[in-house]
Amino acid sequence: MIRERLLVIGAGPVGLAMADALKQAGIPYDHVDANGGIGGNWYKGVFDTTHIVSSKGTTAFADYPMPDDYPDFPSAGQMRSYLEAYARDRGIADDIEFNKTVARAEPNADDSWTVSFEDGEVRAYKGVVVCNGHHWAKRLHDIPGTFTGEYIHSKDYHRPEQLKDKRVLVIGAGNSAHDVACEAARVSRSCDLSLRSGYWFFPKTAFGRPLTDLPIWWMPIPLQRLVLRGIIWATIGDYRRYGLKKPDHRIFDRHPTYGTDLLNYLRQGLVHPRAQIDRFEGKTVYFRDGTTGDYDMVVAATGFDYKFPFLPEGLINVEGDVVQIYGGAFPDNVKNLYIIGASQPRGGFGRPLTPAAQLYARMIRMQDEIEPPIGAVLKWRRYKPPKSQFLDTESTRRQIWVSNRVLPLLKWQAERMVRKGVAWERWTPPAKPEPVEIEREVRKPTAQDAA
Repeated sequence: MIRERLLVIGAGPVGLAMADALKQAGIPYDHVDANGGIGGNWYKGVFDTTHIVSSKGTTAFADYPMPDDYPDFPSAGQMRSYLEAYARDRGIADDIEFNKTVARAEPNADDSWTVSFEDGEVRAYKGVVVCNGHHWAKRLHDIPGTFTGEYIHSKDYHRPEQLKDKRVLVIGAGNSAHDVACEAARVSRSCDLSLRSGYWFFPKTAFGRPLTDLPIWWMPIPLQRLVLRGIIWATIGDYRRYGLKKPDHRIFDRHPTYGTDLLNYLRQGLVHPRAQIDRFEGKTVYFRDGTTGDYDMVVAATGFDYKFPFLPEGLINVEGDVVQIYGGAFPDNVKNLYIIGASQPRGGFGRPLTPAAQLYARMIRMQDEIEPPIGAVLKWRRYKPPKSQFLDTESTRRQIWVSNRVLPLLKWQAERMVRKGVAWERWTPPAKPEPVEIEREVRKPTAQDAA
């Protein structure tokens, strides 16, 4: 029997916001998470000493501010407490099933979904709302050779004791690499930082305020870039003075790194920049510039892949780091599947997430009233999948405001699509290869056999 309910997968910030929006809209749902508590990546996926890089004002849900006694950049523990309080106060905490891992979610011919869990339970749902996050599928570079010391991804780093008195090499210069290298500078025997290219480092504060709180983010992106270059010039200067390469890309083409502690440790000689790795040989690392170094531990802060392991292969395409969906959440080839949170807002998640979740709840309800998937309608109207995984926060908020007001037009376009007989390309599972019969040559008996 099909449940007239949705299944929300994930109880991180995105899953909580969607659960709250669905509840407010009167849409029934079940809610599961593979972890043992609320928070998603903040539950157990970050370092013990992590602090957010965006301010509490831009990270908090738009309709649920963080406590006044929180600092500008709350700790991991404070983030967990905040998310738990949000779920409790919104009345959604008690409805979450923890330690409930989705093994498989498959669409049926009638557009319902069959969901199998790792504990063997199978349920039928009207649809699936995927909020499983993107900081869990570890990406590791394919480096020739074998490293015989300790080799971990930054996801497996939790506390400074792991680095104590070791010769440490950190790969990368994103926010995770920045934090690991800074902790290694304080407690390890030595710390080197291997970089493939130049990165943009932003100060976390400017003019006495968190950078993400400055009134610059409503500006057009080219003007944001210009202002940020000025702030960097005034507060940091030329990255090459720190032994780093000049960035080879524009601001926002890749995720910037927030914080200047690493730059201070570079100037103090507690962290040493290194070139890209060429190969491993035992505990010796060979770099592309011809130099070498010996290490006890390598920490690969090399990012994460976008994956949906419980969905059928090929159902959702990911090109580079960009999930190919329409309108921020809607596949074009299947109904009643919603991929929420596949893009990363620059700055905190709170300001765009709350209004986006409320808009998506309205659109999910509208899907019941139209025949083709919402994604197929948007594709027919020549909307494009995103070109980048990163969202400009204020631009996104403006788009949400407009979308809420023109949403009735989407239903009209869907009806028009049906009247015109425009077919949408429904995903079908790849055909299983037919078993191949091997013809065997039958040997005729000979006179010698008869003898």
